[in-house]
Amino acid sequence: MSNDIVIGCIGLGVMGEPICANLVRKSGCRVRGFDLREEPLARLAEQGLEAARSAEDAARGAAVVFLSLPGGPELAAVGERLLGAMGQGTVLVDLTTAPVDLTRDLAARFATNGIAYADAPVARTRLAAERGELCVMVGADATTFARIERYLRCFASDVLHCGEVGCGQVVKLMNNMVLFEIGGAIAEALAIGRQSGVAPEVLLDALTQGSADSFALRNHARNAMLPRSYPERAFSTRYALKDLEYALALAEQAGVDAPGARLVRERFRRAIEAGDRDRYWPVIAEHIARERDS
Repeated sequence: MSNDIVIGCIGLGVMGEPICANLVRKSGCRVRGFDLREEPLARLAEQGLEAARSAEDAARGAAVVFLSLPGGPELAAVGERLLGAMGQGTVLVDLTTAPVDLTRDLAARFATNGIAYADAPVARTRLAAERGELCVMVGADATTFARIERYLRCFASDVLHCGEVGCGQVVKLMNNMVLFEIGGAIAEALAIGRQSGVAPEVLLDALTQGSADSFALRNHARNAMLPRSYPERAFSTRYALKDLEYALALAEQAGVDAPGARLVRERFRRAIEAGDRDRYWPVIAEHIARERDS
């Protein structure tokens, strides 16, 4: 382990904790982390993480700082605090899924302090994060991307340079928008098939072998919709709605109508109103199945 390079990790939640664990194991650097909760800090300390007292403490002296936060409001607040804590020549890598305009505004402010900025939102599941098999979509200039790529590959099997700052967020938001729309279509198909006499597992087998095959079908449908298992501490409905709201805001800015995304947004809202805000977002299948009775 190199004692002269420090990596900071701020936000050790569902995705942040396994990402940080991979950095501890594979980066060859000292890793200093902070979270508002003690539990992930204690678990990671057993693996070699240095626990920080605050976000600023995690960032001071670090060559690269990773953020993994719930969304835009948290990013804006933590980013403000880090502006004075990080030194010139360092890099802030934001793994949060956040609004594009906020990302570009923060990047410009950090640049005035001599701090490089990369938006690098992650895709795939917590299990993929634990295995180091995430997909990371990076918005950064070529120099910054070259500096951080080896660290990203500690927790990602696919690292995509999508363009300048903000482009990583654009690609991630479109990824999630498409995923949610496909998930909604699968849920509709399951409800129609069930009411028409076809068992869900039979329908999913057929769709998987046909032209409707997709990641959502093989993962979200088989692992959540089919067994009707929608745990908490996964990608919750409220976080899915947050991402979809960002995508729809981007669509509005681009002057593009997105009725399919608006329909899924309405279904997320109904699921949240029914008490499923913290359950895994494919729970919308349960609500779609009940729409015929409402």
